[in-house]
Amino acid sequence: MQEALAEIAVITEAGWGIGKALALALVRRGIAVAGIGREPFQAEGIHAITADVREPAEVARAFSEIRAQLGTPTILINNAETYPDRDILDETPASFMDTVQLNLGGAFNCCHEVLPAMVESGSGRIINVVTFADVSPAPLAAGYAVSKGALRILTRALVADLGDRFPGIVINDWIPGTHQPRKGIPDGVDPAEAAEWGATLALLRRPDLTGRVFLRDREHLPPVSLKGRVRDRVLGRRPQRIRL
Repeated sequence: MQEALAEIAVITEAGWGIGKALALALVRRGIAVAGIGREPFQAEGIHAITADVREPAEVARAFSEIRAQLGTPTILINNAETYPDRDILDETPASFMDTVQLNLGGAFNCCHEVLPAMVESGSGRIINVVTFADVSPAPLAAGYAVSKGALRILTRALVADLGDRFPGIVINDWIPGTHQPRKGIPDGVDPAEAAEWGATLALLRRPDLTGRVFLRDREHLPPVSLKGRVRDRVLGRRPQRIRL
């Protein structure tokens, strides 16, 4: 892990679950952390701010407070999401777009707040917490699957626009795995364990990491065609995954 100097991290949905665990993991590593939550919360060592990331004005207010109290953010982890169990026949335009506005719009709103300073300094760290829900959408999860898939596209769009010009702004997707107590799954990943992986990833500043996807504690490599696998075997090449 690279040494962190004057890092200031912002984590959305930091009042519970993996967001809170991530915030605490970074605090233990000496990072100043601001946590944004839709409901008021308290956690030792975290500068807690109540704001709805769906609302650009509230996000602007929250980041103004962060800059005044802690300084300019250098790390952003977009963790806020909602997962309503709702049949597509029960969705309304308003309910569907509300999910999209939180899961996708909230991430964009926060990126919009941190990017000007990151561009000016030529460095920064953005991690979007995503899933593979869009690959094979589950029943009762249309809004979630669509919005989380769109968030993965937002990551790629950020890389497309910024990667070449600002290699010091390192951008990744991270899939921590289904974690407790999410949706009552008893054997999910312990948030504290996942948070250690996420904290390690957040402090990696290697420009060559930009655009890579991380699943739990290691890099997730894209599928390789049969022809590609044969070629790699003939050439003696073995993909090297980055471990956190």
